[in-house]
Amino acid sequence: MRKQNIFAILSLALLLAACTEKGQGEDFTKYVNVFIGTGGHGHTYPGVVVPHGMVQLSPGTRTSGWDACSGYHDNDIAIIGFAHTHLSGTGIGDLGDFLFLPYTNELKMVIQFMHDDERPVREDKSRFGSYFNKEDQVAYPGYYSVYLKDYGIKAELTASTRVGFHRYTFPEAEHAGLFIDLERTIQNRRVVNSEFRVISDTEIQGMKQVRGWAPNRFVYFHAEFSEPFEVEQIDNLFAYLKFNSKKAGDQVKIKTGISFVDFDGARNNLHAEVPHWDFDRVSREANKKWNEELSKIRITTDDEEARTIFYTALYRTAISPAVASDVDGRFRTMEQKIEKDINYRNFYVFSMWDTFRTLHPLFTIIKSEKNQELIRSLLRKSDEGGLLPMWELHSNYTGCMIGYHAVSVIVDSYMKGQRDFDIDKAWNAVVKASSHDTINVSPTINRHVLHDLLMPMSKYWKNTKGWIPADWEILSVAKGLEYAYNDWAIAQMAKDLGYEEYYQRFTALGQLYREYFDPSVGFMRGRMSDGTWRTPFNPIYSDHFADDYCEGTAWQWSFFVPHDIPGLAELHGGREQLIEKLDTLFSMSSELAGERVSSDITGMIGQYAHGNEPSHHVIYMYNQLGQPHKAQALVDSVLVSLYFNEPNGLSGNEDAGQISAWYVMSAIGFYPYNPGEPYYAIGRPIFDETVIQLEDGNTFTVIANNQSRQNKFVKSVRLNGVELDKNHYFISHADIMAGGVLEFDMTDVSPEPLPF
Repeated sequence: MRKQNIFAILSLALLLAACTEKGQGEDFTKYVNVFIGTGGHGHTYPGVVVPHGMVQLSPGTRTSGWDACSGYHDNDIAIIGFAHTHLSGTGIGDLGDFLFLPYTNELKMVIQFMHDDERPVREDKSRFGSYFNKEDQVAYPGYYSVYLKDYGIKAELTASTRVGFHRYTFPEAEHAGLFIDLERTIQNRRVVNSEFRVISDTEIQGMKQVRGWAPNRFVYFHAEFSEPFEVEQIDNLFAYLKFNSKKAGDQVKIKTGISFVDFDGARNNLHAEVPHWDFDRVSREANKKWNEELSKIRITTDDEEARTIFYTALYRTAISPAVASDVDGRFRTMEQKIEKDINYRNFYVFSMWDTFRTLHPLFTIIKSEKNQELIRSLLRKSDEGGLLPMWELHSNYTGCMIGYHAVSVIVDSYMKGQRDFDIDKAWNAVVKASSHDTINVSPTINRHVLHDLLMPMSKYWKNTKGWIPADWEILSVAKGLEYAYNDWAIAQMAKDLGYEEYYQRFTALGQLYREYFDPSVGFMRGRMSDGTWRTPFNPIYSDHFADDYCEGTAWQWSFFVPHDIPGLAELHGGREQLIEKLDTLFSMSSELAGERVSSDITGMIGQYAHGNEPSHHVIYMYNQLGQPHKAQALVDSVLVSLYFNEPNGLSGNEDAGQISAWYVMSAIGFYPYNPGEPYYAIGRPIFDETVIQLEDGNTFTVIANNQSRQNKFVKSVRLNGVELDKNHYFISHADIMAGGVLEFDMTDVSPEPLPF
């Protein structure tokens, strides 16, 4: 970890002392390594953010290429500045707004080195920045610092929910300044409007309107300085500010409020959250918020590496969705209108193709009130735009990915009895999401996004023809399978509401996965409009976003029937045949075929791809098939071989908390194999004890007796002293939320030899 230098040790010691003085107890943030995922293709950033904060203030090292999605990569050697908005772990890049670069004497140009798709390449051009040593970085939740070698400046960052706080310590210099860049965005998105406003010699404002992944987004800042500046040069995109000459050790502090509404919102956010100039106080408050978040799950273990990976993963699960409302209750709607509601908070960054699987189910256990607040935000957005969001970003429908998984998030919460939202509104929204219905949607939605992504013809074909013709629409198999799961979820809500006709209708739609199964090859396969199968067929073939699957192959997608494993087994000829197919999945070669193989197919065990989400439930299918010991062995393998305490510590994109949420739940010992069904599959706990703090004050404790790296098999499990059926191993959501003890007896003996 990059905390091991004298500055890090001193900073952390001061922080721990402050925590002890205030009686906060154990400091969980010391176990977080914010650099995990900043290497490889993890796409995380090391900068500062508070739980679900609007501001994500972080160093930028690149803006171009796939591995620039977070704006930072561990391989890079230069920092181009510190921007105030970022995405954590996504597979597409955007944001990176309001890049601040302090300097002395004159701005210098740097060349950054990148590696995308395993090939070393250079950035498209040089730009202002500074080289740095990675060892000079100090980072933990609520604080980041680095030494900018070219300027001799120590840069420190912290943040509140809506405010980024900079502290720059200068060397002796005749000329010191700050470069502010409104043009630069991650992935070089198009800035269509921008403006600076100099308010006084200690205040400056800026705004930008950007068209990119989010088709039309607005962001504003209001910055205040601890000392006066002079404007050397300014236009609509760039500002060069000059400070008085510096003696060694002189500091300049900058507080920057952010708003998605207007300049007044940015200023009000700043004054409400950070009305003082105490940088260390803001850092302590941010750290305290993270301790409160991380203390929701307390683990006991002698494995310090696993402890760090666990709390870093838990940290990543609390970054998004993020607050998008100002302190006065104003926010930007899906139609880009400004509204005010002091009883509502708007959120952004809903990556639900990823997060419906584990992140939101985790929230239903450790912070159900937050999860229901997020659902209220989804329903408000549905009111505004006419549709539930599909990869919402900055109050924009991006339409990214497939399925309609806001349905899954809503139904999962509903079926767990967490219903603090308008049920009638939720019902109408989920039914519309399943239909090919473009009536009463906002005219502000980009027409391509509406007709090709939010409401593609595939929704019409699955409701009329029964399958999505592969010759009429790409990703047909993946869409069909996800639609079937989403429709099954709607059926569960209909049944609970007593809507028998809808229950029958959506139950039938949930069975349409069968239309894609070709028994002659044993895989889900593209089916043409005339009913024939697409040929040729190769189950390891991939053509990223141009074949019948989405970021995967037939091997990964043929198991995506989480809602009906018995039905899937029937298609294969029975339980034993499906078990054999799963065994082959995990034991065969990881070879892939095709000239444009999806770069998202990573983290391979056989043809299981843990680095991407469609595989995430597959291991736990063994529980439903009566062989949980195989799940236990594979969970153990993933936990220890695909997560590491190093920058290249993730097997794929972090994906807004999903990869980390899988680790958190699997390490505890149970997993939401089928969101919408209020049960969890028992796995293999890796900690001696885990205590989950529930919102009602109760705790749920998981104890693993005789747990070790070798003892990865479960001999027996008891819930509050009552032994569970060892052939399946499931626990209900109600059992967890009632509080109690889940006790494992672990052993190194497998009930039968493993085939992988």
